[in-house]
Amino acid sequence: MRAMVFERLVRDERFASQIATRSVGELGLDRPESVVIRDARTNVTTMAAELLAAHDRAVEHSAATLIHRAAVPFPGFEDVAATAVLPDFIVVAPKVAPDTGSWLVAGDAKDYERVRSRIDDQRMLKGYLQVALGAESFDAWSKLPEGMDVHSCGVLAVPRNAFLQPLAVVEDLTDHRDEVRMRVGQRRSEAASTAIGEEQPVDEFVRHLHAAFDPATCPSCALFNYCRDELRASADPLDLLVEIGVPPNERPLVAGLVDGTGEFDGRATPATVALIRATTTGLAQVTGQRRVDPIGLQGTVNVVLAKSDAASLGVHGISVQRVTDAGPSEWTTTLFPDPQSDSTRRELMKVIGSELHKAMKYHAGLAATTGDPQLPVHVIVPDQPTADVLASIADVLAGVEISRLRWEQDLAVGRPALTFDGEPATVPPRLLGAARTAVSFFLEEDRARAFSLRAPVVIAQRVLSQHLIAGGPAANAGRLDYLVEWIEATTPLDHRAVADAVETSRFTPGARLSVASSDAIHHALVGDRGRSDADADRYEMLVREELAFAQDVLGRAATALDTIPASVVRGYHRALEGEAQAIWRRRLDFQASDLVRFGRTYRFWRNSLVTAIEDDDRIRTLLTLLANPHAAAEFAADAGNKHLAVARVLRTVPLTLDVRSRRIGAGDAVVLLHRNAEPAVESGVQLDGARFRGMSFGPLDRDPADDTEPPSVLRWGPATVPALEVGDELIVSIVADKWFEEMRRPVCIRVPRPAGDATVAPKSTCQPDDFDRMPGDHQWCCKPHRVIEAEYADDIALRRARGELNPQTWPPIRDADSFDVAPVGSETATVTAAGPAPDHLTIDDLD
Repeated sequence: MRAMVFERLVRDERFASQIATRSVGELGLDRPESVVIRDARTNVTTMAAELLAAHDRAVEHSAATLIHRAAVPFPGFEDVAATAVLPDFIVVAPKVAPDTGSWLVAGDAKDYERVRSRIDDQRMLKGYLQVALGAESFDAWSKLPEGMDVHSCGVLAVPRNAFLQPLAVVEDLTDHRDEVRMRVGQRRSEAASTAIGEEQPVDEFVRHLHAAFDPATCPSCALFNYCRDELRASADPLDLLVEIGVPPNERPLVAGLVDGTGEFDGRATPATVALIRATTTGLAQVTGQRRVDPIGLQGTVNVVLAKSDAASLGVHGISVQRVTDAGPSEWTTTLFPDPQSDSTRRELMKVIGSELHKAMKYHAGLAATTGDPQLPVHVIVPDQPTADVLASIADVLAGVEISRLRWEQDLAVGRPALTFDGEPATVPPRLLGAARTAVSFFLEEDRARAFSLRAPVVIAQRVLSQHLIAGGPAANAGRLDYLVEWIEATTPLDHRAVADAVETSRFTPGARLSVASSDAIHHALVGDRGRSDADADRYEMLVREELAFAQDVLGRAATALDTIPASVVRGYHRALEGEAQAIWRRRLDFQASDLVRFGRTYRFWRNSLVTAIEDDDRIRTLLTLLANPHAAAEFAADAGNKHLAVARVLRTVPLTLDVRSRRIGAGDAVVLLHRNAEPAVESGVQLDGARFRGMSFGPLDRDPADDTEPPSVLRWGPATVPALEVGDELIVSIVADKWFEEMRRPVCIRVPRPAGDATVAPKSTCQPDDFDRMPGDHQWCCKPHRVIEAEYADDIALRRARGELNPQTWPPIRDADSFDVAPVGSETATVTAAGPAPDHLTIDDLD
C-alpha cells in the first residue's frame, strides 16, 4: 500500500516537475523553459509517439518532458511478442549548445524505507540496475528518435524523508549498464538453448540445488518452496546439509555428522559443527558464554510495537514495561488510531520517555546514596527492525524540532517560516519533557551504533544468539520466537516443524507484522470505502493481540536468560555504557548536541571518532574472546589470525603444552582464555576497572635439557598456575601491546577502555549558564541547539535574499537534512494508504 502511495506521489504534477528539474540540473544541463508531464500508459506504441513529441519539444522549445509509465521492448526481442521493460518514468531534456538534439534519462521510482537517515546501499544498487536495464533497452530500440541519445546517468526517485516526498538521486550508470549487458547476453543465450514443453518435468530445472540453494537468500524465489520440499523429501542424508545452508566447501568436512559415521574433519568451523549437531539432535547447542547483557536488570525498559506497513513510520500500537526492584511491572499498552500522524510519533516517544525518566531517577538516587557512578538505562526490544523504527521516528522528530527552532528565529525577527524549497511551512509544536528525552536517547543509540560495545538499545534476538545455536537453517535464528522455542526445549525438536510453525504464525515478535495480520489490521482501520466502514473495535482487538504475542515472546526470552549465570565481563560492559551515558545526560540537560544523529555530525567530530571506533572494535573482540568459548574457537581456527591458538596439555609437571600455531612459540607470553570450552575468566577472576585479576599468563619456553621435542611442544610458566590435567584442550592468546596487556603490579591482565565520544559535549565541569556567560570559551561544548539553529536560520535568510537557494538558483540545491515539515497543504503531511490491499498485486509487482 505504501509503495502504491509513493508511486502515485511520483506522478503528482508538483513532484513530477521537481524530479524532472532536479534531474536535469544535477546532470549539468540548462534550465528548461518549461516542464511537460505525459503518460505512456505502459504501451510501446504510445511510448514511441510520446518520445518523438518530447524530442521535438526539447529541440524547438527547450522544454523538459517527464513521461510516466514508460514501455520499451527488451533488448534483442523487439520483433517478438516478449514482455516489455517498464521503467516508472523517463526524462527527456535538450542538450547543451552547441550540441543539438535531446537526452533521454532513464528513471525508476522505489519506495525504500529510510532506516534512520539513509537507505541501504544494496537496495539502491538493485534499483540502479533496473534503471540501467531501461537505459540499455532504449539505447537498443530502433524507434528512438534521430538526434536523441540515452544519457550515461540515470535517476532513482526515492523517499527523501518519512513523509514520502520523492527525491531524485542521479547516478552514473556506466558500470551498471556493463553488468546489464552481460546479464542480457546470458538471458538471450539461455533462451536460444532452452525449449520448454508442457510435458517437460520441472525437476530438470532444479538440478542446480546443491550448487545454488541457500535458505538465507532463496525465499524470494518463486521455486523456493518446491526446492526446499525436494531437499526435505530426499533420502540422501547429505541433502540435509544443503537444506540448512552449510557452505559447499564445508560439506565434505562434516558429511560424517549426517551419514551415520559421526566423524568430521577438524578443519570444519565450530559454528557449522554446532549447527549440524543442533539440527540432528533436536537440541540447541550452547556457546558457553555467560551473560553480559542487561536484560532483566533494574532500570531497563522493555518495548514492543506493531508497525503499520501502509505508512513509512506508522505505528498501530506500543507496549512498555519497566523492570523495578520488585521485578517487571505490568505492561502498559497505547494504541494509535492514526498510525502515521506527527502526534502519534510524539505520543510514542512520550510513553517511552516517561519510563526512561523513572529509571534514570532511580539510578540517580542510588548513585547519590552509594557514591558510585550512575548506572546506565537500556531499552530492550525483540529485534533489529523494532530498534530501527524507534531510531527513525526519533530522527524525524529531531529534524522537526530543529526546523522549529529555525522558524522560531524567523518569526522572532519578522521573517516568514519557509521550507527549504521556499514554500510556507506549518510551525510544529515544541518537543518537550519525556518526548525529548526519548528522542535524544534513540539518537544516542544512532550515534552509538558506530561503537560495537555500546548498547543503549538491546536486541533480545541478538542476545539469545550469543548463547545458543539453534537447529535448522541459520537464517531462521533471525526470529526471536524461533530462538525461544529452542532455548526452552527440554525434549528434541523437529527443526522443520518449528520453522513451519513460525513461518505460518499469524503473529510476529517484532515490529513488522505478518502479511495476514497486517492486511487484517489495515482493513479494520480504513475499511473498504475510505474509513466509512472502518471497525475501530476490531482494530483495537487485532492490535492488542499482536502486542500480547510480542510481550509473551519477549518475557519468555527474559525468563530463559535468567537461567544463564552472569559473566565477570558484564561489569566491564556496564561501566563502559555508564560512562558514555553520563556524557549523553549532560548533552540532554544542556540541550546541546543531543538532537544530532551520527550521519549529521560535524566533519571534525566524525574524524575525531576514527581512532575511537578502531579501539572499540579491537576491545569488543578481546571481550568476546574472553567470555565466549565458541567465538574464541572460531577465531583460533582462522588461519589468518596470529593472536590465538589451540593448545593441549602434555604434562602438568613441568607444565608443558602442545601449541598448535605457526606464529606463537618460544619467547611469547600467553594467557589462558578457555579450558575445555570453559572460560577461564569465570573461574575466580575479579574485575577491577579495566583489569582482570587472577588470569593465568606467562612465557613459553623450550625445554633446555631436551631438544628432541617438536617446536610446538613448549613449557609454560604462568604466575598464577591453573588447575589443569593432561589432555585438557586450551585456547591461549598472546599478551602484547594493544591486545591483552600484562600488568606486573598487581599481577593481572588489562583490557584497556576505549575512548568515549565526548566531542561536542558539555564537560563534567561545565555549568548550565556557562555558554551565556562565556560563549567564546564554551562554543564547542555547551552551545545549545536554540543558538546554533537561530544562527543558521539567519544564514539561510541571507542566502535566500541573495538568490542562492531554491527555487531561484540553478542547478537546484539538495537539502542534506531532508528534515523539513511538509509544506502547507501538502498531501504528504500525513500519508496513510486508504482502502484495502489489492489482491491482484504483490510487492514483486511494484518492486
